[in-house]
Amino acid sequence: MIRAKYLANGESFDWTGQTKGVWVDAQDVTPAELARLQAAFPLNNFALEDVLEHGHWSRAEQYPEHAFITVRSFAHPAEEDDFTERISIFGFPEAALSLSTSGTEALRNVWALVGRENLNSPAEVIYELLDHTADTFFTLADALEARTDMLEERVFRDRRDNPVPDIFEVKHLLSQGRRLAGDAREATATLARYMGETPADLVRYRDAQDSFNRASSRLDGLRDFLTSLLDLHLNLQNQRMNEVMRTLTAVSVIFLPLTFLAGVWGMNFRVMPELEWPLGYALAWGSFLLIGGLLALYFKRRGWW
Repeated sequence: MIRAKYLANGESFDWTGQTKGVWVDAQDVTPAELARLQAAFPLNNFALEDVLEHGHWSRAEQYPEHAFITVRSFAHPAEEDDFTERISIFGFPEAALSLSTSGTEALRNVWALVGRENLNSPAEVIYELLDHTADTFFTLADALEARTDMLEERVFRDRRDNPVPDIFEVKHLLSQGRRLAGDAREATATLARYMGETPADLVRYRDAQDSFNRASSRLDGLRDFLTSLLDLHLNLQNQRMNEVMRTLTAVSVIFLPLTFLAGVWGMNFRVMPELEWPLGYALAWGSFLLIGGLLALYFKRRGWW
């Protein structure tokens, strides 16, 4: 599918080969549509290889025919989905050409802005696409920050809950997001060196680069917080284990003298006064209760139980 808009007024039209003052967007292009684009625009073969390669990373380059950048981002950042999408942009002096598999969230937003906002040049269109792509990383950071707060509550609320799998899942998304944002930042910096022909264009691309940088820093902060949260969870688990072991040790110490007395009175000697005494059984139980109670009270006062 190929669609086009005039940059001057945002009017959509059926593209028939126009290459001046237009933004041409191609999605899921067929070989025939790609041939039409190549006939109208001087597309560099190396750039086309990057576009057609599945899963290509973010990068930018200045070819003799045009500037080129391809950027990866998350397809559903608010849903914390690790599925990614990619948009490739060709920058010509009087036209912008974008290619993608099925469009991106940033592309849909910017496409609606043409005609309503002041997007009169290819450089402005490319900047808006990059800036809205950076916004997807902030959306992901907001979603993961809310999820991190829930994980923090789980760590302190329920001792039997195990948040470790969820913590590692979030850390995986954060690492992936940081890598994608870092690649996009480097690609934007490269593009700024090539397409920042005017001070206004240079400021725009630096702003987009700064957005990717801030998104990467925010994801870094969340990852560090999750690492601290994981350490805290493990420390709490160790503390709880120590409390259990302390309680079990106290119970064992209480029963130790009782076991000793039971062993003494259970020996098979004929001459043992308590065996013939009518109150010997009561004496044994009284000794058990007195010694056990005193030890339990002592451990309780010392905070060992």
